[in-house]
Amino acid sequence: MATPRATADAIQHETLALAKALIACRSITPDDDGAMTLIATRLAAAGFVCERIDRGGVRNLWARAGTTSPVLCLAGHVDVVPPGPLDAWTSDPFVPTERDGCLYGRGASDMKGPLASMITAAERIAATRDAVGSIALLITSDEEGDAVDGTAAVIEALRARGEGIDACIVGEPTSADRLGDTIKHGRRGSLSGSLHVTGVQCHIAYPERGRNPIQTSLPALAELAATVWDRGNADFPPTSFQISNIHAGTCAVNVIPGTLDVTFNFRFSPESTADGLQTRVREVLDRHGLDYDLTWKPVAHPFATPGGPLVDAVRDAVATASGVIPVLSTSGGTSDGRFIATLAREVVEFGPTNDTIHKVNERIQIDDLGTLSRIYEQAVRARLRRSAAGLEPDPL
Repeated sequence: MATPRATADAIQHETLALAKALIACRSITPDDDGAMTLIATRLAAAGFVCERIDRGGVRNLWARAGTTSPVLCLAGHVDVVPPGPLDAWTSDPFVPTERDGCLYGRGASDMKGPLASMITAAERIAATRDAVGSIALLITSDEEGDAVDGTAAVIEALRARGEGIDACIVGEPTSADRLGDTIKHGRRGSLSGSLHVTGVQCHIAYPERGRNPIQTSLPALAELAATVWDRGNADFPPTSFQISNIHAGTCAVNVIPGTLDVTFNFRFSPESTADGLQTRVREVLDRHGLDYDLTWKPVAHPFATPGGPLVDAVRDAVATASGVIPVLSTSGGTSDGRFIATLAREVVEFGPTNDTIHKVNERIQIDDLGTLSRIYEQAVRARLRRSAAGLEPDPL
């Protein structure tokens, strides 16, 4: 068994207590409100060497038990999105509350609950770890924010000193309808642009004296929306172009506006590149003769881990602990997995259901906390055993 020295009830009790302690921290991104110290103190007592790699006001923790390879990493974040209107919550979002078999609080599922499960799993692994390999945790307070000085900073520091990660499980809430039904083995890329089109403002009764940026832009925007950018592949759906905001006008019905502003986003598969998409957008805008400025936000690049040792280990652990056979998916938004994938050979994401994340009354099934902890433990141990047997995947 994956947990010979701990009963399921003990694991459940310990993980629930830690999840409550984390939810009680008002760690709205990028603040951690003491959560990182709480975790580091606990992991140090369990034998981990804990290192703070803070940057730009963001708190980051790299904790490792063991000095040999491979390095199996569990990754997560303590920061949460704002709770929204407090009077819409049935209980204070930062007072963890048990109700109807669920634990309520901001971050319960995204991702203080699964983070607690990871930590208790890591503590048990460190206490009974085999001779081969190391167990590490990478925790940030900047996943829900700009994600510039969080996990990205830790990966940069590890790479600079030649320290690697062989495989990583990110504890994002990936399950759709029930715990265990979905593993994310990759994510699409994200590319956002801001388009500013210049026209000539004038009285709407004399359109010949101006140039309407709305009407001149519509054919170009329609072409962008109708373009087939790629057809995806076996793991990824086709690249999607979506307009998120359009603004123009003076709020007067008799004025042709002088400018139009459009924001848009690509969620793109590995069959396209950010550079290629940017070039194709400009080609369309130029062909339609628009007078425009176009700026791009930082790119989140796609990544994927094919079926292999880590995917197999997580899938088998899920099936054993929950009785569910998970499907592999690359759907959803971006995650810090994109940074880790630049260093680690294998990255998968697995966690609780995501139906209440970022919502009022966010919650997690209490029983899922202990199950998650056992899944993380079993998956890491199985992956380490594979390494001990000399069955490592091919290097990147």
